[in-house]
Amino acid sequence: MTARRPNVIVFFTDQQRHDTTGVHGCPLDLTPNFDRMAVRGTHLVNNFTAQPVCAPARACMQTGLYATQVNVWRNGMTPVRGRRTMADHFNDAGYHTGYIGKWHLAPREHFGAVPPEYRGGYQSWLAANVLENVSDAYETHLWDEQGRRHRLPGYRVDALTDAAIRHIDVHQRDPFMLFLSFLEPHHQNHRDNYPAPVGWPGCRGDGWMPPDLVALRGSAPQHWPGYCGMVKRLDEALGRMLDALRSLQLLDDTVVLFTSDHGNHFKTRNDEYKRSCHEASIRTPAALCGPGFDGRGAVTQFVSTVDFAPTLLDAAGLPVPPGMSGRSLLPLLRDRDMPWRDDILVQISESQTGRTLRTDRWKYNVRRPDEAGTEEAAGSDVYVDDCLFDLEADPWELTNLIGIQAFAEVVSDLRRRLVRRMTETGEAEPRFIDAPVQPSGQRRMEYPGESD
Repeated sequence: MTARRPNVIVFFTDQQRHDTTGVHGCPLDLTPNFDRMAVRGTHLVNNFTAQPVCAPARACMQTGLYATQVNVWRNGMTPVRGRRTMADHFNDAGYHTGYIGKWHLAPREHFGAVPPEYRGGYQSWLAANVLENVSDAYETHLWDEQGRRHRLPGYRVDALTDAAIRHIDVHQRDPFMLFLSFLEPHHQNHRDNYPAPVGWPGCRGDGWMPPDLVALRGSAPQHWPGYCGMVKRLDEALGRMLDALRSLQLLDDTVVLFTSDHGNHFKTRNDEYKRSCHEASIRTPAALCGPGFDGRGAVTQFVSTVDFAPTLLDAAGLPVPPGMSGRSLLPLLRDRDMPWRDDILVQISESQTGRTLRTDRWKYNVRRPDEAGTEEAAGSDVYVDDCLFDLEADPWELTNLIGIQAFAEVVSDLRRRLVRRMTETGEAEPRFIDAPVQPSGQRRMEYPGESD
């Protein structure tokens, strides 16, 4: 048992698919440090973003609420005033809170420096609001709590990691909470590419890619090698940070969470990289280590971004506010048979106004029928059936079954469950429009339904 309140570190990547990791079957050896952390600690096998786009996912992460609850359901929005963040709760408990890297929760006019009132309560600050707009792979610009700009040397992943290690060293005698937020492996916007570190050998042209990218291609033939190089460097950074904790004798006193805001489908599902219901967009790697998490093994129950704030507060021995939509994972780790959710809700914005329900077997997505003005629509009072995937038969989501007569009972049950999840977040029960009916052909389906 640790003799002091544990430190807390969030190692947060941007746009990283779950299947870039070895523990999820990637054979490219990109993530040996993450894989060891997942085996040593707690691996969240079925972790899903609550919103597959940057700002909304970050708002969910900071507050334990869904994007519509915190009023950040598209980029450029700011959380509702009065919504408390992880930092606020850790501050109240006497922790030193620090933020390094990409923020993306200040108004659109702020690309670099973030005014104090938009910093989510963090005490130490070395960040940029929209890091991709003010930096490049070897040109990292961050602003401190006084609004002074700093140019950090090195590849951007290394620059942020160096800053984090310095921060840990300075605050090693505090109980501290540090949120380290990378841009990688997100694309560099103004060039629409994935700049790996110089010297990265890349993946061979005949090397492995996830089957959805092999089948649908998108921009993957051009961008997958660089993306893998960015993932590899992030994993090396994770190893360096864990080594720093070990050398300062803090490793056993520090809870470390690794996760990402959303995934990347490489322009296979729409004309950019995320904002879709597919596993490539919504499923992300996640693992925890440290007090309360070491030796807990693989958790296969569904975990959402909204669960991380309550989990980290609980791990530090702090009360979890009753208003959070997420749940602490610690009770589940102590009793794997306790009641837990058997499906998960994802809200989608910008590319569509959509809602997704994901179960062990099924993926069901609905969207607002009139997409004009989508960026201004948090939700809809009417949704049309959009996608149905049988993940047991089609794990890479290559065949959309929506509208096929044989699956009408499946859709009816999933729709009922989706409504339940939506109303739990405060949304009104919508009206649904069935997809055009398609003949079943040779398809037959016996559907006893899944338990609630």
